[in-house]
Amino acid sequence: MPVHRPGSPRPRRAFLAGALIAVCALVPITPASAAESPDATASATAGTTPNTPVTPTTPARGTARMGMGVAAHDGQDGLPTGTRAAQTEGVDVASYQGNVSWTTLWNSGVRWSYNKASEGTYYTNPYFSQQYTGAYGVGMIRGAYHFATPDTTSGATQANYFVDHGGGWSADGRTLPGTLDIEWNPYGDTCYGKSTSGMVSWIRDFLNQYKARTGRNAVIYTSTTWWSQCTGNYAGFSANPLWIARYASTAGTLPAGWSTYTMWQYTSSGPTVGDHDKFNGALDRVQALAKG
Repeated sequence: MPVHRPGSPRPRRAFLAGALIAVCALVPITPASAAESPDATASATAGTTPNTPVTPTTPARGTARMGMGVAAHDGQDGLPTGTRAAQTEGVDVASYQGNVSWTTLWNSGVRWSYNKASEGTYYTNPYFSQQYTGAYGVGMIRGAYHFATPDTTSGATQANYFVDHGGGWSADGRTLPGTLDIEWNPYGDTCYGKSTSGMVSWIRDFLNQYKARTGRNAVIYTSTTWWSQCTGNYAGFSANPLWIARYASTAGTLPAGWSTYTMWQYTSSGPTVGDHDKFNGALDRVQALAKG
């Protein structure tokens, strides 16, 4: 029987290789995902090239805190000099500081504190309990503050929200009256879109309702420059204790109506907790404000 010899395999291999190339040409090559390509992610974020800086965005509602705009608007110019026996050290805290080491602060000489309770009528501090009761637990005299947003709801509405969410007062000798934090708007227009008379009316609305609910005059926290611009340097709230914000060696010129301050936020870069304050008096004066 004749032997059948198969032909050379080379033509068949060439045919298969050509078919494979044709198939690959029809399949698109998928680029690396954004997660796999840092350069692609950066470009998408910046909108042009990876080295283009991202434009800062408006902070999220609820993230405002006491003194947030002080350094940017008023600058920083030193610290109080020497030891002033007639003043008592304090701190103010908000949610961004989380669980605070109150024992450390107490051991450093801090004797009073305020923590953020609320903002507008849409936010309460998730760390309020740890901060408020923690300060009390180590022996401090404590209080709460409300970050005002006059462009969202009325002053009376926000005063009620504040009192209902930790901003009340009790005659236990260890609880300070609530503070209205009224300062630069981190979310938009500096004066919250209000005229000077409109701002004064809003503040009065808040203060009157707070006193109606608690029997106490709320503390007013502000900066002289903001107060001058947004209230026209209104002088009619001198019955309310003044908490002045100024990061310098002195408290400087005060808003109209006040001849002295009750508290002074003098830095945002102190130890343990950045925001430190001086009470304008010895510890017995802090106790007197708490007792009413």
